[in-house]
Amino acid sequence: MTAATPAPAFSGAVLCGGASRRMGRDKAMVEMGGRPLALGVAGALQEAGAGEVFAVGGDLRALADLGLEAIPDDQPGEGPLGGLLTALRHASDPVVVVLACDLAGAQPRAVRQTVAALAADPHLACAVPVVDARLQPLHGAWRRSARPELQAMFDRGERAMHRVIAGLATAEVNGIDPAALVDVDTAADIDAFSLSLRPLPSSN
Repeated sequence: MTAATPAPAFSGAVLCGGASRRMGRDKAMVEMGGRPLALGVAGALQEAGAGEVFAVGGDLRALADLGLEAIPDDQPGEGPLGGLLTALRHASDPVVVVLACDLAGAQPRAVRQTVAALAADPHLACAVPVVDARLQPLHGAWRRSARPELQAMFDRGERAMHRVIAGLATAEVNGIDPAALVDVDTAADIDAFSLSLRPLPSSN
């Protein structure tokens, strides 16, 4: 991002409405490193500079007890597109960064990179990281102005995020640390990710 393209004000949303079937309990509240996953993701958004951070869906009372603003999903059970639409409706800023609550390695720098990619072109609707040729739609920066187009897709029955992105002017963001995009679906995933963060033993 150049000096001529200042970072836009952005809101941050944490999607917490998934069923968490493979985890066996509410993923948003599962602890890693001594704090719930949802709180870690919210912290990354706050540190990145989000003007507001809120959670969408999930156990609203439990999330509020963590100190998070929590709003109900307008379309519960309809997948991340429903949560995204809720976030775009509720947000105050023109750009909304929407992260899944299970992004165990969420990083402020990755959030800022994603926002910068969106800000680089005013015609873009969203910016999404790509790793190993795969888009990561649950770590996206979205313009609130894209909501009518997204709503139309939703109303037509679309729920698959990769097809949603294919229908929009999207920036594919390269160079983001893959660790920032790791999602954890099971307790074993959390153990494996936690292990990957430990420093290697000294060879001395």
